[in-house]
Amino acid sequence: MAKEIRRILLAARGVTLLRGRLDGLEVTLAGRDLAQAFEELEARLAEQPSFYRGSSAVAFFGENVPAKEDVTRLQEILGRAGIELRAIAGNSLALAEAAKAAQVGLETRGPNLSESARSLAADFAGARNDIAQRRKRGEASVRRARVETRPAPELRLVEAGPTTLYHTATLRGGQTLHHTGNIVVIGDVNPGAELIATGDIVVFGRLAGIAHAGAQGDDNARIYALDLVPTQLRIATCIAAEEGAKSRASVPEAAVARNGQILILALDALGQLETSGVSTA
Repeated sequence: MAKEIRRILLAARGVTLLRGRLDGLEVTLAGRDLAQAFEELEARLAEQPSFYRGSSAVAFFGENVPAKEDVTRLQEILGRAGIELRAIAGNSLALAEAAKAAQVGLETRGPNLSESARSLAADFAGARNDIAQRRKRGEASVRRARVETRPAPELRLVEAGPTTLYHTATLRGGQTLHHTGNIVVIGDVNPGAELIATGDIVVFGRLAGIAHAGAQGDDNARIYALDLVPTQLRIATCIAAEEGAKSRASVPEAAVARNGQILILALDALGQLETSGVSTA
């Protein structure tokens, strides 16, 4: 009967002394008279003597700093119910010394602030004085930041230059590559294959098919190949076709448009032509 009365009284106070958490139990003793809280905790554990056996607990003291004797008594109460006091927790800097004296762990919660740091009285007093001085000078209570507005920079459309398409395989007869920009082929271009580019065409191999550079009218476009034996060449509106089999040794060559015709030159001769200042168009 006495236990039942005590249980009802504890429930009426609305105080949660013991609660579960992920890593065990927590005993909440913040703001409580420890002697009374220990008595209530002991009564709570007596209701289910073996329910919490084998678990561990953390005791939260809030701003209070328990004496070594208080921690020892708490250990005894929990121990009789088979609960190990793993650590103590709270908001006071002095709690670390209490944990060390009782030889239990310490659980930190939030920043460890001094009493003066927790008090905002000085800050509020300074703020009120600052507002009063501003009003005497006829200024606004809250300082307004001056933001200098500048006109937004003018937006300009930047046209992207031509891109380059890299093809790392041989083109067989019937295959075609079209690209707005330059075309680079790492491989051969067999008869019947076709390359069409708005920029230059470069073939690191044998060019034996059809190649059309400057397809949108750029007569400064060029066609390069390590072995230039094309079926047909076009640069802008200029057209040239291979008239016969190539009998001399294969050397890197370039095809350029000049005076409405396509001229094929060895690369070293092309370099001389460019350094001479003569236009190839």
